[in-house]
Amino acid sequence: MSEDLLRIAMPKGRIYKKAAALFREAGFDLPEDLDDSRKLIIPVPELRMEFIMAKPVDVPTYVEYGVTDLGIVGKDVLVEDNRDVYELLDLGIARCRMSVIGLPDWKPTLHPRVATKYPVVASKYFRERGQQVEVIKLNGSIELAPLIGLADRIVDMVETGTTLRENGLVEMEKMFDITSRLIANRVSYRMKSEAVQSLCDRLSAAIAVRA
Repeated sequence: MSEDLLRIAMPKGRIYKKAAALFREAGFDLPEDLDDSRKLIIPVPELRMEFIMAKPVDVPTYVEYGVTDLGIVGKDVLVEDNRDVYELLDLGIARCRMSVIGLPDWKPTLHPRVATKYPVVASKYFRERGQQVEVIKLNGSIELAPLIGLADRIVDMVETGTTLRENGLVEMEKMFDITSRLIANRVSYRMKSEAVQSLCDRLSAAIAVRA
């Protein structure tokens, strides 16, 4: 990897569009066709940057192992995976929250089960509250679990709450707020400190204008 090139892992999907908008507001002239490209590696030589389009859950892994210098990832993924990376900046985008969710008539049961994509987060949350639960890992359609009797409650991200309402579920407890963060590989942070700091300063200025 070139010493003067910043390689950045970008999450595909909803976070990417918000991150790209923030980069443009910070004065980084990202090519418009980057938004709809199917390429996985997108060099932008005029910015001395290269973007790696990744699944959001994989971003911290790329950064920890140094195949990218930086990455953009939701706080939910950072808390769940606990990767060895530097968290540099709260970008303030893709705002949502992690919550405990269930049916309106939910009542405590003898052997409670909680379904989630985030077993580490869920286990820690209930353990800290002295509640014994069986955590069931699911990868998609978490809202199904209480509807079909797989689990009493679920732990999942909530943005607008529309999906919950449409499926007759309610938010019972907010656990923590989530935004996307800029993270760095520890070695890259030292070796490319000037470029990394310049990027952080420009993004910070753009975030301040939004506030």
